[in-house]
Amino acid sequence: MSDDQDKLAQEWADALMDGGDVPDPAAAGDGPPDDEALADEWAAALADQEQDEVRNEKEQAFLATQTKDAEFRDMTAEAKQQANVSSGKRDLDFILDIPLEVSAELGRTRLLINELLQLGQGSVVELNKLAGEPLEIYVNGKLVARGEAVVINEKFGIRLTDIISPIERVKQLG
Repeated sequence: MSDDQDKLAQEWADALMDGGDVPDPAAAGDGPPDDEALADEWAAALADQEQDEVRNEKEQAFLATQTKDAEFRDMTAEAKQQANVSSGKRDLDFILDIPLEVSAELGRTRLLINELLQLGQGSVVELNKLAGEPLEIYVNGKLVARGEAVVINEKFGIRLTDIISPIERVKQLG
């Protein structure tokens, strides 16, 4: 390849010295293609691009025939009718039979495994609450109220002293 380049360079130099025409590099074989070949390549590339565009347009037209706009029923009248039937009163009968877990917490503590293993009958575990502080009432693990322990027919119960406001319950979720 170096020989061809050297030969071409020498031809150019000779032509310039003689003042004649510069030789056509396409004739040498390794040079760039002539204008006609380049024009043919461009024409082929443009034809391929046009074919791709036509193919894409046909595909889009086909897809447009396969889709249709969603149609929704106007439910405004039904919503107004239901609002008038309930007259501002919520109909919550459908949730009244859902079971909930209610628990009361006297207090909490943290123990090491060693301390836990040393516990036995008669051991005393100190909790984080002081005597006389209200118990916490949880529904499905969420704090909803506080109260005090009472005994009713030889069973423990809780008298509610404070209900958590909805705003405080929302704050607990965050």
